[in-house]
Amino acid sequence: MTGGLAAALLPVVEKSGAIWVGSSGRVRDGVHREPFAEIEQLGAGALAMLDLPAAHYGGYYEGFANSALWPALHSRPDLIRVSHDDYRSYREVNAFMARALLRFRKPDAAFWIQDYHFLALGAELRQLGVNHPIGFFLHTPWPSRATIGCVPHHRELIEAMLAYDLIGFQTEEDRGNFLGYVGSELGLEVADGAVTTASGTTRCEVFAISIDSGAFAHQAQKAMTHPEVSRLRKSLNGEKLVIGVDRLDYSKGLINRVKAFDKMLSDRPALQRAVSLLQIATPSRGTIEAYGNLQGDLAKLVSDVNGRLGEVDWTPIRYLNKGYRQSVLAGLYRSAHVGLVTPLQDGMNLVAKEYVAAQNPIDPGVLVLSKFAGAANELDTALQVNPHDIDGMSRVIAAALAMPLTERRLRWEAMMAKLRDNSIQRWFGDFVGALERAHADNRSHAPIPLAPSAPPSSMMLAGGWSRRTPRAVGGAVLQ
Repeated sequence: MTGGLAAALLPVVEKSGAIWVGSSGRVRDGVHREPFAEIEQLGAGALAMLDLPAAHYGGYYEGFANSALWPALHSRPDLIRVSHDDYRSYREVNAFMARALLRFRKPDAAFWIQDYHFLALGAELRQLGVNHPIGFFLHTPWPSRATIGCVPHHRELIEAMLAYDLIGFQTEEDRGNFLGYVGSELGLEVADGAVTTASGTTRCEVFAISIDSGAFAHQAQKAMTHPEVSRLRKSLNGEKLVIGVDRLDYSKGLINRVKAFDKMLSDRPALQRAVSLLQIATPSRGTIEAYGNLQGDLAKLVSDVNGRLGEVDWTPIRYLNKGYRQSVLAGLYRSAHVGLVTPLQDGMNLVAKEYVAAQNPIDPGVLVLSKFAGAANELDTALQVNPHDIDGMSRVIAAALAMPLTERRLRWEAMMAKLRDNSIQRWFGDFVGALERAHADNRSHAPIPLAPSAPPSSMMLAGGWSRRTPRAVGGAVLQ
């Protein structure tokens, strides 16, 4: 695991007893066959990994999910490239997942769907007669009404989302954008964060996902003796280290980040040979044109900077296209004097929280954070930047490198206090509690009597999991 949704949720599954149902990373022929799940115990919980239908996987994942929804959700409608068949495949895979989840259903189960890959999964479950609590959490931003309106079949998709008892967003802005669409485009009644339809009420609330900061801090301290971390520290020869860890994605602002680092070194020659940038950029979705173009453009830019500014014994930018386990990443974060998290648009960005948690309390580093990441709402003592402002980022990175110890400690302590208060365990508990209340309210207004309401004794998470490719691909959890 290199971070993100999977790294955040796995510890929760281990402790809560939830079953996480997601993609195995494999496909199989025969869409109408009984869904196959490979089940693996994980602490008190379990992982159920499904082989998705081969006929629809490409259109679902690389097509509609990541060539229509992903660019729109990150306010890049200009990158939407999708066909009607892609949308049909997206709905087919959502229906396939719904049938697969039925095998895990218990009378007192609850379903929690994760992320944009399964916007319509709740509606598919309802069509199969599931009247259990069904919640949804979005790990990306939700854009403006005009931007989401660029997605083909947007109205049909958002109407399907209103089958959920509860929809969770990362920020108030995301929730406001969603409710604004529902009220304006669908003409539905919106009051106090709830949307009323003929079939019931969908509550929309904000839940800022986080990490287990204590566990990550312990992991970071332990990681300092890892051979790869030790080699990095030895190779610095007294240089300060700036670090960025991201998927290779246009939403992460990597081109602007490298340009800002280049400008800082060019404008401040005294920093040359005194600092270097370690940028880890894990490739993903390489068959999609926008991602292939980004990989080439970024590699060319890094090569140009290193060719102009580098010396025989100093490389300004160490650029790596591979992932690292969290047991290594934690030590890399702790070794860095500055952490750069500068996406153009992002849901939460847990790397920002991991960097903070990994720091040495005696001598902490400085987080430089995009104001367009969801984490900026909580981590307000980070040095916040506009990722479109190359000059501004250049100045802020230089200021972070020169920041005195007393100020670094004060900023870090304020951020750590928030991470300790808003943990991943609290996020999980808050969402499950809100889902129980939302479902109970719907039952109390249901036109036909349902079974008595009770807290779920089992939780089913449906979301992204892939043993072969550690990425989030959507899913649902039942308990």
